Amino acid sequence: MPRDSSTVNINSGGITKNTFDAIVIGSGISGGWAAKELCEKGLKTLVLERGRNVEHNKDYPTATKDPWELKHRGRITKETLEQNPLISKAAGYGEDDQHFFVKDKDHPYVQEKPFDWIRGYQVGGKSLTWGRATQRWSDFEFTGPQRFGYGWDWPIRYADVAPWYSHVEKFIGICGNKDGLEAMPDGEFLTPFDLNVVEQHLKDSFLTTYGNRYLVHARWAHLTKPNQIHLDQGRAQCQARNLCMRGCPFGGYFSSNSSTLPWASKTGNLTIRPFAVVHSVIYDDKLQKASGVRVIDAVTNETTEYFAKIIFVNGSALNSNLVLLNSTSSRFPNGLGNDSGILGKYVCFHNYRGWMNGTIDGFEDRYVYGRNPTDAIIANYRNLHKIDTDFVGGFTTFAGAYRERGDGNRCPEQIGAAYKEAMTEAGPWHVYAYLQGETIPKEINHVRLSKDKKDQWGIPLLVTSVGYDDNDERLLKDFFIQTEEMLAKAGVKNITHSDSKQAPGLDIHEMGGCRMGNDAATSMLDKWNALHHCKNVFVTDGACMTSTGNQSPSILYMTLTARAVNHAVEELKKGNL
Repeated sequence: MPRDSSTVNINSGGITKNTFDAIVIGSGISGGWAAKELCEKGLKTLVLERGRNVEHNKDYPTATKDPWELKHRGRITKETLEQNPLISKAAGYGEDDQHFFVKDKDHPYVQEKPFDWIRGYQVGGKSLTWGRATQRWSDFEFTGPQRFGYGWDWPIRYADVAPWYSHVEKFIGICGNKDGLEAMPDGEFLTPFDLNVVEQHLKDSFLTTYGNRYLVHARWAHLTKPNQIHLDQGRAQCQARNLCMRGCPFGGYFSSNSSTLPWASKTGNLTIRPFAVVHSVIYDDKLQKASGVRVIDAVTNETTEYFAKIIFVNGSALNSNLVLLNSTSSRFPNGLGNDSGILGKYVCFHNYRGWMNGTIDGFEDRYVYGRNPTDAIIANYRNLHKIDTDFVGGFTTFAGAYRERGDGNRCPEQIGAAYKEAMTEAGPWHVYAYLQGETIPKEINHVRLSKDKKDQWGIPLLVTSVGYDDNDERLLKDFFIQTEEMLAKAGVKNITHSDSKQAPGLDIHEMGGCRMGNDAATSMLDKWNALHHCKNVFVTDGACMTSTGNQSPSILYMTLTARAVNHAVEELKKGNL
């Protein structure tokens, strides 16, 4: 049996050997950015990753394989599905990329309410398999909860993060178009993927019919036309293969592995420690700040302590909550910095339950470009300047159109020359749309540590207790009504809609539990993402979110991280940390 790590205090190699200027917990989207920024500013930085090492290109075993080179042609076997009923639900999970997802049995947790916790434990984390949508938040997202009374006020506004959005966008590469929309601010864009002929038709129809509903080019983390900064990273143009979740050998989309971590490594200031399961952050009562991180080796179970002046917690939202809840001391018996008692509470997510499909006649003289890896976006049009519905919050709609690459179904023969010939003819145009809806942070939606169940390293299991509410149901209903009307008026036929009824978590946008705010009595973090009561610990992943907004959150995590690092280093130079 693994020993109880809470009773072990081994410091292998001595304090000096294990001391760095900064420690980053997690190597995913935000952790990679923390590493890049810290290393560039001259800090010797240790990145702790609980999973295995993954190097760009070297460890993408299926990146260039054709379907017939995969043992099961990309399909998941019955045995794999039976052994992994949860993780196999994840978007994009298949034979070609299952190695970038955890196995259910290896990482248990307690579901008090159904919650599908999607995880990828390796260097790079879920940056290898993320959806890559990168819309900027607007002030509607930052101010909505306070203006309309369904949440807490953010301690920052769009103006505070706008220059940091630009900083991040220029480095990672975002394709898009400057549309001048108040609800979806423009950014530093590369050339977008073109809308296909049906998508352009939908865009024109929506604007003509409603006047204020905009279908726009995707804002997506793909290098459609790389700039010099991207070439300097060793990355190249996106090839529109749409095989992104295998790991891209071209570096055509942004990941920690292809971009931020190699960039940090070039400074000579980066150390990556894989197989490092973080037990807790160590608090020094005498110094009244954090002094380091206690780590358990995932293979040997040996416990080691690492020390640093500043610590960034970027383990992904729920793991970051787990680490902080488990970081107890005489000063913080309920978790690091948790004087307010809200750590682990007000966990939220995005509502992805709505899906719509249809067909549209005509346009059969036109086709599509490659395998476009992006979707178009219908910008939020609900509850902007005022509440104009029976729910609060808004929703982004991802949408698009495509043609099947062959229509053998039109052929009565399903084998032979006639069928082969039919398969060379493009099928009809299909239209789709799906929901990304805002949810309300609520105290009842929380995570906590199990009192009696532990993992293989002796760390308490996380208990998830997160669910939907009536506001989510009303938002979903409105999405169906409005989207069907919009599509029908654009000439879309055979419209179907479905409520997936999926559990929270499958959206992979879990947020909150360690939210930002101006008041230490009602929040965990200040406007710089530092713990109110432990100023040298910063949380800049999804755990820091005060509300969910309706835009995709990942680029905001990167933006907040870069901003927080800049502040942390300035404070370090002043001797304040």
